[in-house]
Amino acid sequence: MYFFYNLITNLVFIISPLIFIYRIFKRKEDPKRFQEKLCIYSKNKIGNKVWIHATSIGELMSVIPIINKFEKDNKIKSIIITTTTLSSARIFSKLKFRKTFHVYFPLDTNFLTKKFISFWKPELAIFVDSEIWPNMYKNLEINKIPIIILNARMVKKTLNRWKIFPNFAKEVFSKITLAMPQNLETSKYLKQLNVKNIKIAGNLKYYGEKDKKNLDNKILKKKFKNFNIWCAASTHDNEEIFIGKLHQNLKRYGRKLITIIIPRHINRSSKIIDDMKKIGLNTIIHSSNQKIRKNTDIYLVDSYGISSKFYNLTNVTFVGGSLVAHGGQNPLEPARLGNYIINGPYVSNFREIYSYLNKIKISSKTSSILEIEKIIIKKINKKKNKQSINKINKIGEQILDKNLFYINKYL
Repeated sequence: MYFFYNLITNLVFIISPLIFIYRIFKRKEDPKRFQEKLCIYSKNKIGNKVWIHATSIGELMSVIPIINKFEKDNKIKSIIITTTTLSSARIFSKLKFRKTFHVYFPLDTNFLTKKFISFWKPELAIFVDSEIWPNMYKNLEINKIPIIILNARMVKKTLNRWKIFPNFAKEVFSKITLAMPQNLETSKYLKQLNVKNIKIAGNLKYYGEKDKKNLDNKILKKKFKNFNIWCAASTHDNEEIFIGKLHQNLKRYGRKLITIIIPRHINRSSKIIDDMKKIGLNTIIHSSNQKIRKNTDIYLVDSYGISSKFYNLTNVTFVGGSLVAHGGQNPLEPARLGNYIINGPYVSNFREIYSYLNKIKISSKTSSILEIEKIIIKKINKKKNKQSINKINKIGEQILDKNLFYINKYL
């Protein structure tokens, strides 16, 4: 099966110039750095104790606490982090690390993965969440470099895809040195795929920013000081229309209300503005730096990496991907900041987390506009739930310590 996989990846490599040109035109690729995906580097060659691959923003943010710990570890001289998306690279550029630097993950061809390993010389490879790359895994194993899957996540749909090629799947997954799944479901699936060493350490996203000064934004506070605000976060297509109609209902109560929408993909911003306009709502986008007017309905956050600053201003958040058959988005970031969580029925991707939030009574599942309306009216002016914040933070610290305990055995 590796033969057929290599045929496909080599074909992608051959047509990659056309793919890169298209993606640069669509502003999805960095015109100055896309060559890194072909293992062409402007940086000097550095031997690295640790290499971490976190494909995009969510994975990158979840592993920052681990990087912070590695930065303070004297036996780790250098850390390389790879991602695949332009947005994640932009977020990394804002982070202040001393010995951690970023390059793009290469195309998963046999030739390029060999070149990547030879150039950077990692001693430990850590893949975050659901990153399975057959050629990279094969060449890491050949070079006797341990492979750790951190905060591993797999859903039934992904398992079924791998089961189409059972022998290939078992060969790929058998190369994993250590897997640390974020939930019991993933642990069960990894066992079926021939992963031998599995340690359940918990979901790293329970751990969050402890320095609230980084979240306390005086400019935003001043901007929203005369308004009641609530958030609709990680929203997907069609969910914004639902949120817009909900906002129209909430306006009947005569409050100075702003609904903050933080879409899952900010490249949909123009469509969201058009959708809001069609139902008679006025929208301001964050990047415009416009002053909020009396007739403003929707404040659209069109920048990555700043969601927490808005969660810190409110205490109730609807988490998207849950009104459509997507499986939900992770609610832990707003929950850690004392937000009451509202979600739709489709949360299979994070079933255990939503179950826990429901258990400590800081979440509600509903797809009814009227029910969500009632929850928002009830919660919008309440104080943040310090008890739930402390519970989640305590769990987060335990999970971080447990992950580090298992990783340290390979350093």
